[in-house]
Amino acid sequence: MEVALDTNALSAFAEGSDALGAVLMPFRTLAVPVTVLGEYRYGLQASKKKARLEAWLDELLGEVRVLEATARTTMVYARVRSSLRAAGTPIPENDVWIAAAAIEHNLPLVTRDNHFGVVKGLEILAW
Repeated sequence: MEVALDTNALSAFAEGSDALGAVLMPFRTLAVPVTVLGEYRYGLQASKKKARLEAWLDELLGEVRVLEATARTTMVYARVRSSLRAAGTPIPENDVWIAAAAIEHNLPLVTRDNHFGVVKGLEILAW
């Protein structure tokens, strides 16, 4: 079984969150959407722990599956964004890409962002 991590889950994973660890326990593989990597690396730019966390991330990337954006991802993205717009429930742009990646690969998304709950077809796991 595999699960996708949102940016806040990746950050909590880096911090060794026990509560997050309990949610991740049943999964054999972690997946990280490329958009999450971009957001996380952006956040590291101003971090006092930048060097340590970049080294941690580089090591982690050898153990997880990175969900790249593909032509298929763009189709899911367009469908999700159109659905959200029609429902009057937009979410942040990057989060649409993250949701699309999870839906494309049929993976639950571990996140603390409640707004993902409005995305049809996306299973959310919170901690």
